Amino acid sequence: MAATKDIRNVCLISHGNAGKTSLVEAMLYNGKLIDRFGRIEDGNTVSDYDNEEIKRKISVNTSLISFDWNDKKMNILDTPGFFDFVGEQIEAAEVCENCIITVSGKSGVSAGTEKAWKMADKYNLGKIIFVNKLDDVKADYLKVIEQLNDTFGKAIAPFTFPIKDGDFFVGFVDVIKMKAKMFTGPEATYEDIPEAHLEMAQRSREILNEAIAECSDELMEKFFAGEDFTEAEIKSAIKTGIKNGIVVPVICGSTLMRIGITHVLSLVSDYLFAPDDAEPVIAKDAKSGEEKEIACVSDGPVVLKVFKTVVDNYVGKMTMFKVVSGKITPDTTLYNANKGENEKIGKLYTLRGKKQIEVPFLEAGDIGVASKLAVTETGDTLCDAKAPVILDAIDFPEPVLSLAIEPKSKGDEEKISQGLAKLMEEDKTFSLKSNKETGELVISGLGEQHINVICSKLLAKFGVDVNLKDPKIAYRETIRKKVKVEGKHKKQSGGHGQYGHVWIEFEPCESEDLIFEEKVFGGSVPKNYFPAVEKGLRESMQKGVLAGYPVINLKATLLDGSYHPVDSSEMAFKTAASICYKTGLEQANPVLLEPIGMLKVKVRNDYTGDVTGDINKRRGRILGMNPLDEGHTEIEALIPFSEMTKYATDLRAITNGRGSFSFKEDHYEEVPAHLVEKIKADAKE
Repeated sequence: MAATKDIRNVCLISHGNAGKTSLVEAMLYNGKLIDRFGRIEDGNTVSDYDNEEIKRKISVNTSLISFDWNDKKMNILDTPGFFDFVGEQIEAAEVCENCIITVSGKSGVSAGTEKAWKMADKYNLGKIIFVNKLDDVKADYLKVIEQLNDTFGKAIAPFTFPIKDGDFFVGFVDVIKMKAKMFTGPEATYEDIPEAHLEMAQRSREILNEAIAECSDELMEKFFAGEDFTEAEIKSAIKTGIKNGIVVPVICGSTLMRIGITHVLSLVSDYLFAPDDAEPVIAKDAKSGEEKEIACVSDGPVVLKVFKTVVDNYVGKMTMFKVVSGKITPDTTLYNANKGENEKIGKLYTLRGKKQIEVPFLEAGDIGVASKLAVTETGDTLCDAKAPVILDAIDFPEPVLSLAIEPKSKGDEEKISQGLAKLMEEDKTFSLKSNKETGELVISGLGEQHINVICSKLLAKFGVDVNLKDPKIAYRETIRKKVKVEGKHKKQSGGHGQYGHVWIEFEPCESEDLIFEEKVFGGSVPKNYFPAVEKGLRESMQKGVLAGYPVINLKATLLDGSYHPVDSSEMAFKTAASICYKTGLEQANPVLLEPIGMLKVKVRNDYTGDVTGDINKRRGRILGMNPLDEGHTEIEALIPFSEMTKYATDLRAITNGRGSFSFKEDHYEEVPAHLVEKIKADAKE
């Protein structure tokens, strides 16, 4: 087992299809941990083992791949690249000190690259960039370096660049060693740099030396004096530079040809930092609420951060955690500070994809797995009951797309709720709500693909097949003019009759709730019937006279009426009020209202024109455009809910995945006349 200083926690983050999963596969193959190089196309890679991943040929879950390499324990967290599964990336970034950002040598810097960089900065991760797919004839490494420089600035430092023989990728120049590593024979060999690549090598070394010089005043003086740096100075400066974000090494390679893989592992081993190199974690004392630093040391009190939960029908619930402090051994009872309950930890495991490897202990900084925990959920803190602390919760993004979900087979409604509740233990980025007004069950997630994957899991794990459709819009109705109307309920059927008679004035008001007043003189309607009148109106307001939607912004004043000493009753006056309501609203110029939301979209400046044009097409009103940092703008607009159903998908298409937004209900407005008839027809259906 590894000591804290020998652990490297690294998450792989990037755009989809940049080669993260293939990089893991190549690492395992080069490390002789697997004897067959798996392919995503064949569905046999170590880290993409879930049925959904095999079917879709993309990663949808973060998988943990632990292995030893060069006397270091590597905990590699392979994350999905598609934006719908960003929650998986966040879980991995929460427990890593480092990241490898993979970039395609063909498509270059993409929206996913930019988001990966921002995430790395947010979580203070040491960064390495691996430019993959350089075996492809369309790959252009120098163009990618230029894009990286333009996008991320002078921290970009190419540590290697490719050597090609015609269209064939045959090796790379190692800028630190100033040697060429060639892959033309059965074994890779270090050789002198070919003449054709010498000038590029020298220029790259100068760029690297400039970056190294930035790391300290002493090195800057040495650089300007024209003195060479020693190997020890280079190594120390690179490590400091990576930690401070001054240096971001770029490695060229090909996972398919397994070129550059060992170089990446060497960089991780030699230059990226161990868990105890990172800043101490801040926690809150569970009793006093005071903040305290938690040092990453094995002789401290045990503190575990639960960052991921996997629910499996065969092995049960698996809980993935990082040992923030202390040393954890099997059969230990810890305290769940979030739930206020004890939790028994049985056997301890680490993972290599789906393979569980039992371990006798885990030191501070390591990542492990426990199974069948009773109360613990993602984001919880497990700790020593004598020193209870709570770590910050994981900050997941809010869902941006909502769809109504219903079973294909009648009677499966309960199964949907139960199955999705289980899946919510795994995935904290989707929610499920029952809309009592529309009678629909609404699932909300980070995109169409995200929700589709959840529904596929629901079928595979719980046998429930579902349909998805756009959710109904919660329209409202109101009136536009004041009217005074009469409502009389009179019925004689032998014995006691029924008699209730009221005059009510209806008028518009600002309150969403009914404002009920009475101005009855002379006891024409006894006071004890006032509540019945109000109740009759409130019940009637659940359905408007236009399309049956609830009524808002209504004031009703009881003015007059009459009663019968024997036949009048609360029920009779309640009925009279409902008759009055129907007549009154029909005469008071009833209108349909639609919910309007406040939309805030953050985009790069070069997309603002397209985004505002799209908002205008959706009947939106632009309220303002606020400049943000780094060439971005926030657009604020009011827009109808009915125009927002697929906005998450459309915004991604418009901005190439670079836009983000929030949308919250703001107020109701009258529906334009040309849309009213369709809404009424839909309501009747």
